[in-house]
Amino acid sequence: MKLWIGIAAAAAIGVTLVAFAHPRSHGMGPEMMMHAMRGPMAGPMMQQGDASFAADMQLVHGMLQGHERIRRTVTNLPDGIRTVTESDDPQVAGLIKSHVASMQKRLGEGRIFNLFSPTLPVLFESKDAIRTEVEMTAKGAIVTQTARDPKVVAALQAHAVEVSELAQDGMVAMMRAARARMGH
Repeated sequence: MKLWIGIAAAAAIGVTLVAFAHPRSHGMGPEMMMHAMRGPMAGPMMQQGDASFAADMQLVHGMLQGHERIRRTVTNLPDGIRTVTESDDPQVAGLIKSHVASMQKRLGEGRIFNLFSPTLPVLFESKDAIRTEVEMTAKGAIVTQTARDPKVVAALQAHAVEVSELAQDGMVAMMRAARARMGH
């Protein structure tokens, strides 16, 4: 059973990554993404495929494609993190703002958005223990997240590293994280 779940999750992620990584791809449309999410190979990592999942994936895809135009700084606080994620490209800045707003809403509602992150399950399980402040800027967003529980603080800080790797390396970082999560 565990092997089947792992294969199903790997196949579902592979479909997503291949579609997003193809040099001529403009990403899966919402219908294709949702079809892949509901197909026979959709594993437990894909169960968060709610109505807005495809739109959120398109935001991520756009940021991964424009990753070289993203500036990101992370400050670890004793009780959390402060991140500044911005771009001089107005389109990429818009993607950043939309993504931050969507993820803030998802966290508040407990609707996890996760393809490969080992930290997000901890954060979503502890959503009520996290205090989030978001400041939208002209070029992106400043996010401060704090918590009292050291386990949650560690997860916030580790997740900030994951996101920074995505901003730095784009799709390469996403595929690297997916492979690591699947034990390759």
